[in-house]
Amino acid sequence: MSDYVVAVDVGGTSMKGGIVTRSGEVAATGRRPTGREGGPAAVVATIRSFVGDLAARGEEILGAGPAAVGIAVPGLVDDATATALYSANLGWRDVPAADFVPLDVPALLGHDVRTGGLAESVLGAGREVSDFLFLPIGTGIAGAMIIGGEPYGGTSGWGGEIGHIPVLPGGEACACGQIGCLETYASASAVGRRYSARAASPATAEQVAALTAAGDPVAAEVWDEAVEALSLALATYTLLLDPSAIVLGGGLAEAGSLLSDPLAKRLAERLAFRAAPPLRRAVLGVDAGMLGASLLGWRAAGFPHAGASWSPDVPKTPTVS
Repeated sequence: MSDYVVAVDVGGTSMKGGIVTRSGEVAATGRRPTGREGGPAAVVATIRSFVGDLAARGEEILGAGPAAVGIAVPGLVDDATATALYSANLGWRDVPAADFVPLDVPALLGHDVRTGGLAESVLGAGREVSDFLFLPIGTGIAGAMIIGGEPYGGTSGWGGEIGHIPVLPGGEACACGQIGCLETYASASAVGRRYSARAASPATAEQVAALTAAGDPVAAEVWDEAVEALSLALATYTLLLDPSAIVLGGGLAEAGSLLSDPLAKRLAERLAFRAAPPLRRAVLGVDAGMLGASLLGWRAAGFPHAGASWSPDVPKTPTVS
């Protein structure tokens, strides 16, 4: 059997791929736009072409085609049938894994956030615990529930949509159609939007964080509201599932202690009769999805425990255009 898999992490506008060996060596990486402006069929074709190019590069480096392919995709995924059921950002419906792969090799699909959570479970911040919440806070908020070391997607694949827990039932309207969702207060896009509306000056979440640290009262108010919303949602999650830890990732987590310190304090206050789970920083960053996809690839190839002894050193320079 070939000693590597092709792994691809598909985002809304771009994707990252890698050639990952069974020992955890990342032999090459690459990036490519999804080309979503061309419609869903064009996106599928672009992913298929990228997988083929990565496989060709793998054959050039390692002397054989891949053992399997793993792909992390946004939207709703049916893990049992390896089908990408729906993506609002990319527009596709009911795309089987085989449509993304121009090779006669096994393939598995995974939800992007759950696949990142799998990587953090096997390789990253959740490596020493079996039950935790992986919470990347970026443009939106979606969580990956890791139970017994494995991502749990629920009955229909919607498990982990913590961003749409209503934290303020009388609050702002959310794009999902509900009122007062966590995502409307605590996502990176929401933090920037809510500050910009109050200060009449455009700002990103990163800038709001810097302004908060510098003592800007408007930024501090917006930041505090985001922390409050997060503490409400995480208290609910903790009381339901009692995780060993909460692993914070995404752009907002880059604020470090500016976010984690007040959030830990507020969460502890809300869980007065029990200890709050510790907050941890995700360690794999932008590589989590690709590394998780490689684990899916090795599972497709019949090696479900691949990754247990890895210490990945991921190249930062793409080698496949």
